[in-house]
Amino acid sequence: MFNTANNSNKVSVNLLRDRDIQIITIEDRNLIQVHVPAARRQQKPVYLNGNPFKGNTFRRLHEGDRPCDDETVKRMLAEQVEDSRDTRILSNFGLNDLDLDSLRAYRNMLAAHRPDHPWIALDDQEFLQVLGGFRQDRQSGEKGLTLAGLLMFGQWPSLQEGVPHYFVDYQEQPEDKSSQTRWLDRVVPDGTWSGNLFDFFRKISRKLVADFKVPFVLKGNFRQDDTLLHRALREALVNTLVHADYADRASILVLKDPAGFLFRNPGLMRVPAEQALRGGESDCRNRTLHQMFLMINLGERAGSGLPKIRQGWEAQGGTLRLFDSFEPYDQTRLEMSWGSMLTDRKKMTGKMTGK
Repeated sequence: MFNTANNSNKVSVNLLRDRDIQIITIEDRNLIQVHVPAARRQQKPVYLNGNPFKGNTFRRLHEGDRPCDDETVKRMLAEQVEDSRDTRILSNFGLNDLDLDSLRAYRNMLAAHRPDHPWIALDDQEFLQVLGGFRQDRQSGEKGLTLAGLLMFGQWPSLQEGVPHYFVDYQEQPEDKSSQTRWLDRVVPDGTWSGNLFDFFRKISRKLVADFKVPFVLKGNFRQDDTLLHRALREALVNTLVHADYADRASILVLKDPAGFLFRNPGLMRVPAEQALRGGESDCRNRTLHQMFLMINLGERAGSGLPKIRQGWEAQGGTLRLFDSFEPYDQTRLEMSWGSMLTDRKKMTGKMTGK
């Protein structure tokens, strides 16, 4: 077994260690138990016969191993070598592909939070460069918008061209799923707004917490319009946007219904869910996007986001579940159910039913 696993012509990487092989006894019979640990991002794809394509790469799905199609393998290879997926320069994309109102709103928000920041005085292109939204490759000399710059501030036609699978979707659904009313409110790119991530965040962050009571709390003679629940949902939204694999086919989906909330992003988790919820280890897929949100006091530092979401939500009696799903496309789902929490209207319980 180990001879074959260590033969690189047969298997691309050996994941087995001595402690993964045990002899167990069941009804006087000795059985060999083999635990196959999950491969790290840098080890994927794990494939046979020296070629990751043509059905030689397999992925565990439930109780069996299934061959991966070539598109899935290509995404694994990209994930393997690209620590941050959003620094890529998009050929022939420039400032004319951006929604300048979005960029202006971001700059105003930065100035409000950090009025003495030296970047405020820069022109738009210089500002984008220091922010990571525009860069020049030192070796090739190529320069242009980065994927992060387009995602954060782009116009919808340019987003469709540069990121073909990109789509963001917010739905508020009624309690009665059999009702002819499919949703009470919906936000999707429809030509009336830019469709970019920054504007999507601005549009739906208030909708998520529209029903929340805000206690009257003063801090330094100013009212604090923020609670643990506000912060948990805001962080969940930012977390969804910065960890998404925008090359994958699933859409960004944020769902609100009387049972709770669902946050879905394309792409599987880079860190196991249990570890991500414990904190201390981070492998953000879009680090430039993450930094862009951090600059305006949105999001948490590496490895602390999900623990704070969990802490804030469960402290108020809610329940939280984080997991990967492979069907119909690779996706990460964060389900936040009300549990015993109270809103200003009624006690809300139930099980998340988002699709």
